[in-house]
Amino acid sequence: MWMGIDLGTQSVRAVVAGDSGEILGSGSAPLTGRRDGVRHEQQPLDWWTALCAASRQALRDCPAPRALAVCATSGTVLLGDREGRPLTPGVMYDDGRAVAEAARAGTAPSWALPRAMWLLGEYGAAADGAVRVMHQADLVLARLAGTPLPTDSSHALKTGYDLERDEWPRRRFGKLGLPDGLFPDVVRPGTRIGEVGRAAAEETGIPAGTDIVAGMTDGCAAQIASGSLTVGSWNSVLGTTLVLKGVTSSPVQDRAGVVYNHRAPDGSWLPGGASGVGGGALTAAFRDVDPVRLDALARDHEPARAVAYPLVATGERFPFVAPEATGFLLGEPASDAEHWLALLTGVGLVERLCFDYLDLLGAQVYGRLTFTGGAVRSGYWSRLRADILGRSVCIPQYSEPALGMAVLAAYGAGGADTLQRAAGRMVRLRHVLHPNPARTAWYTEPYLTLVDELERRGWLPGPVAAHARTRTDRP
Repeated sequence: MWMGIDLGTQSVRAVVAGDSGEILGSGSAPLTGRRDGVRHEQQPLDWWTALCAASRQALRDCPAPRALAVCATSGTVLLGDREGRPLTPGVMYDDGRAVAEAARAGTAPSWALPRAMWLLGEYGAAADGAVRVMHQADLVLARLAGTPLPTDSSHALKTGYDLERDEWPRRRFGKLGLPDGLFPDVVRPGTRIGEVGRAAAEETGIPAGTDIVAGMTDGCAAQIASGSLTVGSWNSVLGTTLVLKGVTSSPVQDRAGVVYNHRAPDGSWLPGGASGVGGGALTAAFRDVDPVRLDALARDHEPARAVAYPLVATGERFPFVAPEATGFLLGEPASDAEHWLALLTGVGLVERLCFDYLDLLGAQVYGRLTFTGGAVRSGYWSRLRADILGRSVCIPQYSEPALGMAVLAAYGAGGADTLQRAAGRMVRLRHVLHPNPARTAWYTEPYLTLVDELERRGWLPGPVAAHARTRTDRP
């Protein structure tokens, strides 16, 4: 039995999976935070409280796991003491207060390094020099083990960890005024790093002595749960926002910093990016509606006459960086159904633009493609996205990031000699969608309209727009 724990934005989820991928137990507990303008914080001890509740639910009626791994949101950080206790709130992955620090660090504002610098400026003087930067997963792992544990290189990436040299860039940090000892030790995901202690066992129900395996970020966890782990494969995670993760034999080089590369446990590379478009735009535009009913109505209005850029909040990160970008709608929908369809279609069009950008960078993009995330609950939306992309799509039976961590725990604890074999045994497919070529042709015009408008507004660079246009003529 293998356990996976996912620290999300709105909840903590835990699953226990068998060696063949059967889900033997699951649990969840809600999380809340503070949002105020660009501020987004959560209380770190709330993560632990929710983890305890979720793990007890998951273990209520199933055998004890042999090992566990934890994933968390990418870019969320806090300051802690040398014992792993939190000293500050958790500054979440989409908190926008570290703009000046991002300029100093030369990173995107969405990265964790500028947030860590901001936290030091706000709270560091009161910490008497005993402060350490912690990632979201680090906090709960310290509580599970009863002592601080190494972090994994996946969570450390956005804090500035150099994956190619496999070290913290101390010279660069020195120039930024960041002292030695501020950042945790780092290991590769899938490394056994400790075991559950007795105090944590009493609170969580996870037996003392259970192996703890170094995890990955939630996007990488979803990629593992999709089973798309061979070179050229991609997983598109669509929930509140859109995240693409792929597998390549070497890192994808992107001077614009739009695409970043995680490192897989086997040493291959996991390039990807996170867009601000997604299901959050549906929630913002339509309160208290039945999505199934609107899906059914939208079918009668294809293709959408209005073209939407369904950005959830201000600022875009993928397939271009534009801190000032905002959502827009070109044209006037005649009904709620047409508006709903325009938003669904808009997400698919941006998803297509993401793949065009990856192709421009030279990434291998034509391997197996999987869809995961909350959006796959809508069979209509998945089919629409497959048509817009003009690609066959695999839909896993169970694709929660928590399952990805259960797969990683199985690999890290010796249950399989490679991560691919662990996933091949534990990830089950629900079905495969094939695009309708006639419908794919419908979306060339709205796609070009969106590309033109993004370029006109100065957000999409000219070379990216030009490449996207040329690819509408290619199979």
